[in-house]
Amino acid sequence: MKRYVQYGCGFSAPADWVNYDASPTLRFERLPLLGKLYTRNNQRFPANVKYGDIVKGLPEQPDSCDAVYCSHILEHLSYEDFLTALKNTYKILKPGGTFRGVVPDLKAAVQDYLAGYGNIDAPANELMRDTMLGVESRPKSLSANIKGMYGNSKHLWMWDYKSLEYELKKAGFIHIRQAGFNDANDPIFKSVEDEGRFYKAAAFDCQK
Repeated sequence: MKRYVQYGCGFSAPADWVNYDASPTLRFERLPLLGKLYTRNNQRFPANVKYGDIVKGLPEQPDSCDAVYCSHILEHLSYEDFLTALKNTYKILKPGGTFRGVVPDLKAAVQDYLAGYGNIDAPANELMRDTMLGVESRPKSLSANIKGMYGNSKHLWMWDYKSLEYELKKAGFIHIRQAGFNDANDPIFKSVEDEGRFYKAAAFDCQK
């Protein structure tokens, strides 16, 4: 039986995938008794989402996954954690297995900035918001500081396709190519990909 793993799934958890997310909220929701009474989102995580952190390593056996997918996750990792995530992804893939991912495209954001965002008055401000690299205001409350320390909403390291390709090669992946929405050889990816996430994005498809 084939095994398909998605990490950083959020609320998108197709039944034909094993879905992981590293959200602290998910971890709290999975606590016995107390977790059933708590959620900080408008909805709870789907029941088939498991807590798992690709940087610490997912509870998957080496060479066990036919495909791995992540969408708008890698840019939330520091550079060193990104390298660890690639290493751990490579480890759980079967030889010949497919790894696909998509991240916001730094190159597209910079091109918009150089074009002046339609001649707006403060293009640098727009670039910082667009890339989520800036800090618009310091957290003032204790809860906001805790969220800032343990949350993972900020972008920590942005990517373009060329840089992703370079790092994927170093990690050992082969047959690396720039990907588009729903262009995977395996139709299983159609159940997990969202067309909107490919807009102004850098996407890749590669194999172990």
